[in-house]
Amino acid sequence: MQAVAYACTMSACGSHHAREPSPWIVRFAHLVPVHARVLDLACGHGRHARFFAGRGARVLAVDRDADALSTLADTRGVDTRVADLEAGGWPLGDERFDAIVVTNYLHRPLFAPMLAALAPDGVLLYETFAAGHEAYGRPSNPAFLLERNELAEVLGKRLTIVAFEQGHSSTQGHDAVVQRVAAVGTARAWPPLLQADAGVAA
Repeated sequence: MQAVAYACTMSACGSHHAREPSPWIVRFAHLVPVHARVLDLACGHGRHARFFAGRGARVLAVDRDADALSTLADTRGVDTRVADLEAGGWPLGDERFDAIVVTNYLHRPLFAPMLAALAPDGVLLYETFAAGHEAYGRPSNPAFLLERNELAEVLGKRLTIVAFEQGHSSTQGHDAVVQRVAAVGTARAWPPLLQADAGVAA
């Protein structure tokens, strides 16, 4: 049987039902210009769509769950689109984005079209489960778990890595093994600002 993607429901990474954005996404949000066009991919209930819209971004929130997307209906600055990201081809055509955010979701065939949809100076913020997480619960299928160094190796061929973490996380009683990356397109001015030096990007 062909494996399909996995989107988590609850973990130390956070939940698709959670209201608060991931600390990793917040930490590197300064890399995303205030008025950027942001793609929140496999967004669930849209905690990151809300977060970036609140900072002035124009957000497209994409998920296959129409009911989850309906909770964003009255959120200013957020457009929603129902799409099954694992059925057929890339559902967003030739649309381009200044930033792409992905959390708690993995479908490897999306890597190439996702990177093609990112502006040359854009920002990718990605955080999901990695090998070893099977010791703590779902997902446990290796198809849904990043291999050691995988995000850095895959993305480092196309983007400039600003920050990368992998390992065991324990937050509010939830254990997980995760990988996290913040990366920018190679057209982004060098060097990128680190958090301690950054206010809100213009």
